[in-house]
Amino acid sequence: MEAKNIKKVACVGAGVIGYSWALYYSLKKLSVNVYDLTDEKLDLAQTRIHESLLNLKQNDVITDEGISEIENRINYTTNMEEAVKDVDFITESGPENYEIKQKMVEEMEKYTKEDTIIASSTSGLLVTEITKNAKHPERFIGAHPYNPPHLIPLVELTKGEKTDEKVLETAKDFYQKIDKEPVVLQKEALGFICNRIQMAVYREVCNLVMKGVCTIEDADKAVTYGPGLRWAIMGPSLVFELGGGEGHIDGLMKHLDSSISLWLHDMADFKDFPKEFPEIARKGVEESLKNRPKEIGNDDASLAEYRDKMLISLLKLHKKL
Repeated sequence: MEAKNIKKVACVGAGVIGYSWALYYSLKKLSVNVYDLTDEKLDLAQTRIHESLLNLKQNDVITDEGISEIENRINYTTNMEEAVKDVDFITESGPENYEIKQKMVEEMEKYTKEDTIIASSTSGLLVTEITKNAKHPERFIGAHPYNPPHLIPLVELTKGEKTDEKVLETAKDFYQKIDKEPVVLQKEALGFICNRIQMAVYREVCNLVMKGVCTIEDADKAVTYGPGLRWAIMGPSLVFELGGGEGHIDGLMKHLDSSISLWLHDMADFKDFPKEFPEIARKGVEESLKNRPKEIGNDDASLAEYRDKMLISLLKLHKKL
């Protein structure tokens, strides 16, 4: 299988991640089969796809004609055989549970071609464990998107112990061909790259809030209007490269070494979030939303709308839309 020959894909699991993958694949002019267990789940996926397309139209990404074309490339089914029997690439987006994913692997392998690549959207489970009972574990990879996949370009690729290196390379080529930004883990790691970085940052947010240093709202503002703006342009190592001037990133690290050491020794290193923090975070978010005007999101619905609008603007600057 070569990336250029991937023309038809299946999305097995049509939840928040699965429907978004299906939308993205269709946006890229691929034929898409969407599978889930019930018609109700598929109806919800179809509704979400239509609403997302209307949002893209509102932000001048597609036209009315484009909406029809995109929707017509998507087929919905509750029959696994129909979903996967003649596709070139499968994206599995089932629940984040080894036992469930292992059953899905067994079901998909009953009907799909032997050379069809199967990519799991797992947020951090190990491909080796997901595929431990697979007939053809060599054609399985992990392909973790960032939500929502139809907007955020990142996809983190990882392989299991038995994954064929050629399969990983083909998947990488495929994602690049459809304008994703794949990054490859050199070895398996729970949580992959970005979720680990994200949790490290949020652990320190928790630490600062629990110590009374700042509120949830001000921690969010600090990230949004500080490093978040820079990270939306380039990664932290490139940011530090510029921060180091003529000394480059290594000069910056050496220059700040004594100060950084003090910060790191004062920062959180706990392995479990305090049990009371989720409720504290919820109250902090509710208070923060009260202080936001509706145009930048002051409830879950308007917040998601604002997020997508800003993402689209950033993606246009990155020439990804």
